[in-house]
This record gives sequence, C-alpha cells and structure tokens, in this order.
Amino acid sequence: MAKWVYTFGDGRAEGEAGMKNLLGGKGANLAEMSNLGLPVPPGFTITTEVCTYFYENGQSYPPDLAAAVDAALAHVGGLAGKTFGDEANPLLVSVRSGARASMPGMMDTVLNLGLNDVTVEAVAKAAGDERFAWDSYRRFITMYSDVVLGVGHHHFEEALELYKERKGLDLDTDLTAQDWKVLVKSYKDIVQKELGKPFPQDPSEQLWGAIGAVFGSWMNARANKYRELHGIPSSWGTAVNVQSMVFGNMGDSSATGVAFTRNPSTGERALYGEFLINAQGEDVVAGIRTPQDITEAARIASGSNKPSLEKEMPAAYAELVRIYGLLERHYRDMQDLEFTIENGKLWMLQTRNGKRTAKAALRIAVELAAEGLITEEEAVTRVEPAALDQLLHPTIDPKAERKVLATGLPASPGAASGEIVFTSEEAEEAKKAGRKVILVRVETSPEDIHGMHAAEGILTTRGGMTSHAAVVARGMGKPCVSGAGSLRVDGTAGTMIAAGVTLKRGEIITIDGGTGQVLNGKVKMLEPELSGEFGTLMGWADKVRRMKVRANAETPLDARTARTFGAEGIGLCRTEHMFFNGERILAVREMILADDEAGRRAALAKLLPMQRADFVELFTIMQGLPLTIRLLDPPLHEFLPRTDEEVAEVAASTGTSVAKLNARAHELHEFNPMLGFRGVRLAVAFPEIAEMQARAIFEAAVEAGKATGQPVTPEIMVPLVMTRAELDLTKERIDAMAKAVARETGVTVAYQVGTMIELPRAAIKAGDIAGTAEFFSFGTNDLTQTTLGISRDDAGSFLGSYTAKGILPADPFVTIDVEGVGELVKLAAERGRAERPGIKLGICGEHGGDPASVAFCETVGLDYVSCSPYRVPIARLAAAQAALAGRKAKSA
Repeated sequence: MAKWVYTFGDGRAEGEAGMKNLLGGKGANLAEMSNLGLPVPPGFTITTEVCTYFYENGQSYPPDLAAAVDAALAHVGGLAGKTFGDEANPLLVSVRSGARASMPGMMDTVLNLGLNDVTVEAVAKAAGDERFAWDSYRRFITMYSDVVLGVGHHHFEEALELYKERKGLDLDTDLTAQDWKVLVKSYKDIVQKELGKPFPQDPSEQLWGAIGAVFGSWMNARANKYRELHGIPSSWGTAVNVQSMVFGNMGDSSATGVAFTRNPSTGERALYGEFLINAQGEDVVAGIRTPQDITEAARIASGSNKPSLEKEMPAAYAELVRIYGLLERHYRDMQDLEFTIENGKLWMLQTRNGKRTAKAALRIAVELAAEGLITEEEAVTRVEPAALDQLLHPTIDPKAERKVLATGLPASPGAASGEIVFTSEEAEEAKKAGRKVILVRVETSPEDIHGMHAAEGILTTRGGMTSHAAVVARGMGKPCVSGAGSLRVDGTAGTMIAAGVTLKRGEIITIDGGTGQVLNGKVKMLEPELSGEFGTLMGWADKVRRMKVRANAETPLDARTARTFGAEGIGLCRTEHMFFNGERILAVREMILADDEAGRRAALAKLLPMQRADFVELFTIMQGLPLTIRLLDPPLHEFLPRTDEEVAEVAASTGTSVAKLNARAHELHEFNPMLGFRGVRLAVAFPEIAEMQARAIFEAAVEAGKATGQPVTPEIMVPLVMTRAELDLTKERIDAMAKAVARETGVTVAYQVGTMIELPRAAIKAGDIAGTAEFFSFGTNDLTQTTLGISRDDAGSFLGSYTAKGILPADPFVTIDVEGVGELVKLAAERGRAERPGIKLGICGEHGGDPASVAFCETVGLDYVSCSPYRVPIARLAAAQAALAGRKAKSA
C-alpha cells in the first residue's frame, strides 16, 4: 500500500533531504532539520504523489489518505501536547505548499488553521493574551477566505483600513482585542454576504479545504507562468506540509523573520535578513510593514533607528547564528531560512538553498571552494549559466548626472531605464510593442509575475529586501528598487509623485538596483567589467569543458567583445552584414541591377577592397584563432530599396531609371524567400560573387598573417547546401581563387571549405557531402524552421499555446528540439564522421548560447558551439557543466 503521509518533529522524521522529489523541497528539508535535532514544530507532509493522483482522478484523493492524515494529526498533537479540533486545548496548524523546485510566493499558504468561535477563546486563555488570539483569528479568516473560499483579501483590507481610520489608528499593532473581535464579526459578515453561507467552523472541513486549495494552486496562473519561465514540469506536482503553529505575534517577546546565511545580492559571508516583532510570516514578505535588520552591522549600514534582532533578542539571535552555521555546513550551500520566535524560543520553519544574483552565486561558489566545503568542480556546477547574463547588464555611468526622485532599498542589482507603467498588463503590452518599461507598484504580488518578466526593472513603494518584488527580481536578473516609501503612486490616475515632481504613465525614469535610487529621465549607462570571482570560476570551467566556444561576429566591436568574454574564435561571420552601409550598399545594388556578368564583376570590384579590409581587421583581432566566414546568404531583394523615396535615390545614384529598378525588384520578389534564391544558389548562378569573397578572404589572410606573425587559417562556409554537387561547384571557384592569390603574393594560405547544415536533406546526405566538406556547422535557426515547418518570424502567435499545453517542451528556437532537429544533428554527425573521420563539427545558431542546447551538443560530441558575444560566458560555463554531467553519467 502506498505511503501518502510522512511525519516529522521532536528530533525524528520519516523522511530526509534526499526525498525531495516525493516530499517537495520544504518537506524534505523540514524532515532533515528534524533529524539534525533542530527546533522544528512537529508536522507531516502529504506527498507529491497525492498531487499527481489528485489531477489524474478528477481532483479527488486516494481512498486511504484521510485515515493517514488523521493518524498523522494525532501523532503531531501528541508531540505538541494538543488535539486538533479540541475545544479546550486545540492544535492549530499551518498548511503550506512545497514543490521539489523552489517557487517562492507562487502557491498558496494558510496559517492559524483550526481557529473558530470556540477555539479562539481557548487559545486566548492558554496564552493569557486575548488580543493575540483574536488577531490570529482575523488573520486566519482573511487567508482562508482568500485562498480557499475565493473571497479576495481586499474585502478584508478595506474593512480594516476603514476601521482604523474611524478609530484614528495607524498600525495594526495599535488595535486591541476588542477591536479585533469587532473586525472578526465584520469579516464573517463579508464571507456570508459574498458566498451566501457562513465561514466554516469545523476544523476538519477547514483542513481539507486548505489541502485542496494548495493542490489546486499548483495549476494557478502565476504558478504556471513561473514554471514556464523556469522550465519546471507540471508533472512534478507539489507536496502539502501541515505543521503545528508557532506564533510570532504573541507580543514583544515574539517575532518572525527571513534570513540568508550569506548576502543574496553580493554573496558576502554575513548573516543577512529581516524580521518583525509581534508579527506573522506574511507580514515580512508582503511588504505591509517595514521590517527590521537582523544584525547590528546591517542596521547601522541601513541607517535604521529600529533595533536589530541581535540587540533586541540576543539569546534568540545567538541560537539563529549557531543554526545557520550548522545548516550551511550540512547543506554545503547558502541557505534561505524562515524562523519564528515564540515567547523568546526560536523555531525553524524552513531552510532551502537560497536564490541569489549571479554576482552573489559566483562569489559564494568560489568562497565555498576556498573554505573547503565544496570542490572546484562542484563550484562550477553551482552557478546557473543563464544567470551570468545578469552580470552583463549595464550600470549607471558614475559621471552621469543623477536627478534623484527617491531612494529605496537596493533589492536587485543592475540599472534600467524605461517608461512608467502601473500594471502588469501594461508592461506586457508595451513589451509586445517593443517599448522598454519600469513596472511601478505599491507592492508586487505573485499575480504580477508576467509583468515583472516583461519589464526592464521593478520599483515598489513598500517592502523590504526579502519582499516578493526583491526575491523574484533577483531570480529573474532584473534591477529592482523596493520600499521607496517617499513615492506616492496612484495607478488609477496614472501618476507617480516624487520629490514634488508628478510623473505620468509613459514618462521615462531610471532605477539603480545597486544603490536603491530612482532617477528622473534616461541616464547614461556603462557596460560591465568582468573580473575577480568571475575570472576564477570561468578558469575552473575552462579546465573541465571539452567543447570550444566561439562567437558569432562580423564587426570589429563584436570580435573584440567576444575575445574579452573568452571566445576561442569566430564560428559565424555573416558577410552580408558588411554590405549594408554607405558606399557598399550602392555597389551591391549596382551588381544586382547589372545586365550581364561584366557589369556584376565591375560592381564587385568596388566591393573587393572593402571586404578585404573587413577581413584583415577581423583576422588581426582574432590573432590566429579560427574564423569561419559564411559566403553571401540572403536573397538579393533584401539589398534593394523598399520605399518610393529610396527607389528614386538609388536610381539617381546608379544612373538607372526608376522603372528598371522597380522591374528588377519585381523580378527578384519571392513568395517564400527563406526557401528561395539564396545561399549556395547565388554562388551557383553568379559564381563571380563567391570568387570576389574568396579573393578578399585570401588576400586579407596574407596581409593579416604578415602583420601579426600569426598563421591565419580561414574556414570558408557555404550556406544552404542540399547536394554535394552544389558544394563541389562552389569549392572549385574557391580553390581556383586560392591558387591565384598564392601566385600573385607568393604566399600559400592554409584554409578549409565546409558547409552549413541547415536543411533536412543536407543532414540526411551528410555522408556524401562530407566527401567534399572539411567541416560542418549546424545552422540550427534554419534547420529548426525547415524541419518543423515553422517560421520563427511568425511563430509567436501559436508557440505559446504549444508549450503551455505540453505539445512542445520549450520554444524550439530557444532550446533545440532534441527529438526532431536533434536527431538530424546526430544523424549528420554520425554520417559525416563515417565518411571523413575527424571532421570538425560545430553549431552556430542561437542555440549555441542556450545552456540546455549546449548540453545536447556535448552528448553529440560536437567540437564547438558558437553564439553571440555576450552569451560566450554562458556557453563556456554550460559546456563545462555538460562535460561534468557526462563524466558523472559514465561513472554511474
């Protein structure tokens, strides 16, 4: 018979940390902390397998679950010395979600469950504190009504604010027991009015309602969006944790807080976090009250006049320090802790590996290795490759003028400028329209996940460093300023008032997530510099990775940037990008408009010195590193003018009539240019184009080789090949040009000719093509289009539905379609190697910078990946992690 429920508490547990898939992250870690003898309120975990059963069986439960839950409740009550549902000595519980992957704030929680009109009196008597009991009861009604009954919390917030206004009170803590009694009655009246039935008084009904709500929240909109953004499968499900309540709202000797064993923004090795006296957990993360610093050093640094936990409750603080050191050593990673202090006693409610910025992740990984807690190879696996993108965000130029509107907390580093928007819906619309925005809110909630993803940065007027906005922004790598309390935001009116200035929706502001400043207007930014821990970790990564990492680059700036980020060559130089400016575009248009070969060659002669100069500069920058140059690829009509004004201008400059120009454009027009007259087809029809480019390459190689003293070995890539015959024809012209340049200069240039595999036929016939091609580079952008029959320019209208419904696991233009495109890559690699052992194999589509796709390339045994310059560090780290995973798999 299946075991659906696992208990923990009093130094023992039925589970442990390694059971995360079954117990979820929270449940597994609660069990582990119990086994370590830490003070954990007793409780039990309903497994993720129940969640799977729940959705596979019409949202029903296994027949024997109820009995297992009753037994677990009795066990927990025995440990706590209380009985669930008892009118004289009631056990109160929290009900929380807990998926195997951390999803902060995405699913539902209910606290203080078990309170009703009778048990609230018993709790008041046992605690000797009537105010605490009724405060807990009103919290329970608010949370349960919102989470389980569907009565929005705003109803209760409005009632509370109106009551405080009538009584002339500012803070919730100013309300007395009698005040809470009045509000509890009004809260129950709200439920009766909204639902037509009373608030449930039966604790058992309350419990099963909460369990169902937590399982139900696994599929809510915000959780679905979070999973989509973080690649978490819906099939994993969530566990439910039912735990004996401990109370941080029992007066001035009680508190609740969130702490990190190291700074999640910087990685500094120091206890970091916030707490509130006389509060419950949601008060800290919801940003409703401004929290206090845990350490005295942090209080001084923040300029706060509120006492730190270190000073206010020294015994509890000392116990927290002891426990955080123990947990970090045990888990060998930075921990994110939740705790409650009840009448001076510290209780641990959660530990998990803490979410952190890329900057912090690097420092923590390197320092943990230096401390001997992990190895260098483990350190390489501790940083998400995609998170390195955070390090490449701009920062504000220190010389720039700062028109400071307000200052909040530096919740997530980096800086961003954009138009003010006040809702997540506005942010998404603006993103679709290509506009950059800053999402400005009083506070964010989990429902804002889509808007936060769409915005360049987030600004809130409430909340601390561990608020929802701060935690989610850090995970996304977005700049965030939270708790900018001097701002006045009116979303309805579409205004933000700061420092006497009224800014409207659509006006530009800049936020600095490193200082917490909010600035008026757009401010000049600086590109980041990478050093320190980044260099150390990347050095360790480079030692273990097998694949090389090149960059897609055709401009000197791109090439230099690529080298700065550690690129080991250029894997794709798109020569057509060199043709679009100045005199060059005129010469290209002359060539296209020419009536015969002689006319085309005359125009190409003008382009030759320009192309040669381009290649000389690139060869010089790369200093002997490999450079793969793709011959002209796009259809010719892309170079022709589009508007009447442009047509007239080109006609005048080329001495051609407008009529002739329009006729030529009409002649070149294609219904589906992606599959049209482009790539190698241009070289077959107009071999003089390939000849000019080959001459430019060889002459540049001679010149750059002499200048640098480094051997230059160009790799000339012929695009869109579908048959060996096409490649043979083009290679003959390239070889002939190499001989001609060697005769003229007296220098023989070593070179290779290969092809881009971007058509299914080319992949299938790879063995035949490898008879001529000396290397393959997989152009996975086009290979994905031609394999799936999907245009990446038009797929946005339906791909979201396909990924949401599980038809495709991910956007195939972001992460390689392993089952389709991946199979063609594997097939081509196998057939290519069979014909030409040692053939060089690489990938140069956008997938070259996607960590999951890089991992796939490692399994196929490709020699290198090539990606945009700014993704080179991501690819280097991903390649290292893929190599380590491969070794681990072989040794298993």
